[in-house]
Amino acid sequence: MLEKRKTVYLGVVLTVSVLLLFFLNLCFGTVHIPFKDVIGSLTGAGASRESWDFIIHESRLPSAVTALLAGASLAASGLMLQTAFRNPLAGPDILGINGGAGLGVALVMLLFGGNLTMGNLTLGGSMSVIIGAFAGAIAVTALVLYLSTKLKNPVMLLIVGVMVSYLTSAMISLLNFFSTAEGVHSYTMWGMGNFGGVSLAQLKVFCPVVAVGLAIAVSLIKPLNALLLGDMYAENLGINIIRTRNWLLLSTSLLVAIITAFCGPVSFIGLAVPHIARMLLQSSNHRSLMPLTILCGAVIALLCNLLSSIPGDRGLIPLNAITPAIGAPVILYVLLKQRHYR
Repeated sequence: MLEKRKTVYLGVVLTVSVLLLFFLNLCFGTVHIPFKDVIGSLTGAGASRESWDFIIHESRLPSAVTALLAGASLAASGLMLQTAFRNPLAGPDILGINGGAGLGVALVMLLFGGNLTMGNLTLGGSMSVIIGAFAGAIAVTALVLYLSTKLKNPVMLLIVGVMVSYLTSAMISLLNFFSTAEGVHSYTMWGMGNFGGVSLAQLKVFCPVVAVGLAIAVSLIKPLNALLLGDMYAENLGINIIRTRNWLLLSTSLLVAIITAFCGPVSFIGLAVPHIARMLLQSSNHRSLMPLTILCGAVIALLCNLLSSIPGDRGLIPLNAITPAIGAPVILYVLLKQRHYR
């Protein structure tokens, strides 16, 4: 009963935080827009300047929605992986999915000059980058899913993911070495992460894919609780371990692939946020922990997106210059306190 009341209280606080940070994300940026004009633009009354309406609807609103969904997705992925592998340092990039996406982008930017040609169709700009990242992530996902049917030990699968990451990193280094300065610069900028790269039109693809991935994650709450007690206990409860792990990998891979494709390799959110949620809740019950982790991820991502606009008219701070500043102290705290979450 106490845990339920605490969950409801934390849920309300985090939901209010999400709404507040979402609104602040619409107000602050390289151009400051007054609160009343933001409200007017959202309600249809219009802002004082036409350019402000354009900025809110075409730039800040998609960016805020992307940050909210990306944070929720990465946090849920991190929680599932930490539970499945029984390792507090498991994160979305541990299976090499981020590395696969990075390799796909490197091939597009560094090898093909930023353009993809398929017959008479040529794609350039952000669309070619998104396709490259998604293809690379899905390729690694297919490899991991195949290996999961061969490797019964989750620790071995974890090691395979690390090896895949090293392999993709080595190939990216070779591509960087032989590429032009312009190509290297473009790839480096993509690697810094950015929630502002998703347009209003692209949200029509982004949102449904994220919704499917999160729906699968929520449907796995009962099997995840069973896995906390060990594989043998879970099997005695009628949980199919292999099937659960495959669905978990599918959900995680789908979420990480779509986020990395559209936003770049966002670091530390998936690794640190589940620990923040556990510390707040003081419980590993996924019925409470999963929704709170999703809300925490949304809060942290929206906060990072807001902090990136601190310089104002001087530009935006790269996202991956902010997320480690929040995530690294959390991981250090976990290590120093020797908190082993199952």
